[in-house]
Amino acid sequence: MKHAVIVTGGKQYRVAEGDVIFIEKLDVAAGESVKFDQVLAVVDGETAVFGAPVIEGASVTANVVKSGKSAKVRVYKMKPKKGYRRTQGHRQPYTKVQIEAINA
Repeated sequence: MKHAVIVTGGKQYRVAEGDVIFIEKLDVAAGESVKFDQVLAVVDGETAVFGAPVIEGASVTANVVKSGKSAKVRVYKMKPKKGYRRTQGHRQPYTKVQIEAINA
């Protein structure tokens, strides 16, 4: 099975063809295609190719399934004995993509 390690949104992901992953939000509409050019490694059975830092000419093509927001995280700050309390919510935006092809 062919795997690749890509970089997007400051994070690294190990992907294979057909995988569905949640990545940092991209400005791409649902149904469109996106191409990841920063490929760090490609492993195909016994052969492995590693970049320094990226593999020239390698890319991973994905299809955008949807964009959305993750579950709410409560941020609570408090200073004891001072009467200071703050509650804030945060929902991290994401893009759900399905990996179509690994080109190396």
